[in-house]
Amino acid sequence: MHPAMSTKARFTRVDNAYERLKTEILSGQLPPGFQAPEPDIATRLGMSRTPVREALIRLEADGLVDLVPRRGAKVLPISRQDICEIYQILSALEALAAGNACGKMSFDTLEEIQGVLTRADEALEREDIEAWAICDDRFHRLIARASGNLRLESKIEGLLDQVYRANLVLLRLNKAPAANVADHRVIVEAIREGKSDKATELARVHRLNGLARMEDLLQNCGLNHV
Repeated sequence: MHPAMSTKARFTRVDNAYERLKTEILSGQLPPGFQAPEPDIATRLGMSRTPVREALIRLEADGLVDLVPRRGAKVLPISRQDICEIYQILSALEALAAGNACGKMSFDTLEEIQGVLTRADEALEREDIEAWAICDDRFHRLIARASGNLRLESKIEGLLDQVYRANLVLLRLNKAPAANVADHRVIVEAIREGKSDKATELARVHRLNGLARMEDLLQNCGLNHV
């Protein structure tokens, strides 16, 4: 086999292991505190240890697992402090993304966002909070993409990965979105009209209002981490 083909196949296996483990962590299939040695995780995925090891290193860099010598990987919880810090950072980064998206959002991206908003409304109508959470996450990723700043998009996506699981747990407890769902349409309209300052402020306030609601939920439920 050509060396380049071998390398490509190896990285494909690493990517596959990474995406599968990440999905199980974010969905709660591998809950906070779950711990298993590397060989057990490889067996679970039906893969060899080498790509699994590399995938776990990436997940550790994402802040999703802790690699414990001789004990394998441990899924990390997200503390109340973590959530507050991440939301505060997102409020600034997503505000920048929304402002930058003005004049840059393509017709195709706008159409995709409109479709996501429609599916989100439908999810709320049938009281499917998990489907709504997926749409909410997708909306924020699309706004980040529309900014046209690849580094900014990457930073936002990394933070969204970290809080997705926490958001899902708290949404299930609240049985409703933590922030005003109408904000999404208002933000998109400001971007579509090219009102950069307005889009920036709307995105910032939207995330901070979500943080305030999350803090209330954590307090009411007596949770220090999820």
